Amino acid sequence: MDRVVFESVRKVFRHRPALFNWLGRERGGETVALNSLSFSAGAGEVLVLLGPNGSGKTTALKLVSTMLLPDAGTVQVSACDTQASGSRVRQQVGIAVATERSFFPRLSARENLEFFAALDDVPRGECAERINEVLLEMGISDQSDTLVMKFSSGMYQRLGIARALVKRPAVLLLDEPTRSLDAATTAHFWTTIRKLADRSTTILLATHNFAEAVAVGDRVLVLQGGELRADRSIREGESTDELRAFYFRMTGEIDEGASMVQRAGRVR
Repeated sequence: MDRVVFESVRKVFRHRPALFNWLGRERGGETVALNSLSFSAGAGEVLVLLGPNGSGKTTALKLVSTMLLPDAGTVQVSACDTQASGSRVRQQVGIAVATERSFFPRLSARENLEFFAALDDVPRGECAERINEVLLEMGISDQSDTLVMKFSSGMYQRLGIARALVKRPAVLLLDEPTRSLDAATTAHFWTTIRKLADRSTTILLATHNFAEAVAVGDRVLVLQGGELRADRSIREGESTDELRAFYFRMTGEIDEGASMVQRAGRVR
């Protein structure tokens, strides 16, 4: 059975000019973040969301987490509607975003995880074991008693992922999870993602990193302007360049990076 299902989902953000700008040029209006988006993801599947900035990737993740609700259509997690059964959905979903800012800086990493584990109703008898597990999994067990205010951006991001994992979610949502991670930590994280998928965790990963998509993904959705441009499997042995070429073909954008690589090759 599909674990995450979008059916004709539409999300619109309406904006009004600031009060102090009523004599200026700013005008009200609306932005269509998602337009009739339909897809599904099964248990143990890693679904990669690719698309330019503003394409709707983060909006889609927030709709799964119930941080946002659709204006039309339905979003379901394990057959639970996000609008009608929000609390049941939240019990099954963990989310980590690159811009995570919810930790308490004067608490240690462990103390922060204990706080959020309590909010997520993690059983007390399992809390310590689960926290040790995710700290080790994210490579920050040696910093477990360090105040978060002393963390680098990469450590902070790893703690955000640990927070999402401590509840052992059935669905894990990741928004550019490796943006601030070094190469070694990124490779370790990719291995962790595949292990989670092997344990039947459904993972939705929004990224701009083609290498990451090829390394961990089973399927890729290409979004642009809130609409689905492509939905296909990532082939075994598919190269980063092949996926990159497919992406730019689907979006119609100009791959300036490839041109620069070719130019550098001619210079050498």
